[in-house]
Amino acid sequence: MQIPLELSFQHLEPEDEIKDYVRERVDYLGQLYDGITSCRVHVALPQHSKQTGHTYDITIEVRVPGTELVVSDRKGNRPERQHLRIALRDAFAIIERDLKIYRQKMRGEVKTLDGMLQGTIAEIRHDRDFGQIQATDRRLIYFHRNSVIDGSFDKLKVGDTVELVARHDDSEIGPQASTVRQISPLKYQP
Repeated sequence: MQIPLELSFQHLEPEDEIKDYVRERVDYLGQLYDGITSCRVHVALPQHSKQTGHTYDITIEVRVPGTELVVSDRKGNRPERQHLRIALRDAFAIIERDLKIYRQKMRGEVKTLDGMLQGTIAEIRHDRDFGQIQATDRRLIYFHRNSVIDGSFDKLKVGDTVELVARHDDSEIGPQASTVRQISPLKYQP
């Protein structure tokens, strides 16, 4: 299916070769993601650039269900921006990357890094230098005094809210936190 394309030029008359190039790149976007409903490409040659050399401003808007991806490529007066095809290539490379990321999100393929989880202190043993956190993902995660940032282990008590980085190593005691930091209850999102 061919994507509806709105192609406009301001202060310049492009050659057919440029129009064909844009159509090819838009068709390629359709191969990357078949849910595109329309695409708008606007190419402008600012009036002031005639004295300082051509630098093209490119805007690409790709509409997909629920949102619109926009690239507004205005990188200033760099020598490569004086070639329309190169300026278009660079702008399309950006929108292609954004579209691939969008496609991955829609397919649930985006990999989330193991980052800061949140949880509450479920158990703390000050005399034995460890505790356990009930994480928001429902895991019970062990932590040692040394994993608490700012040396605030002795200040922690059951019910305190924390952020943590969980390691997934195979361990006799299960998942462990490599970093624990107390946070305000207002920042806690169960």
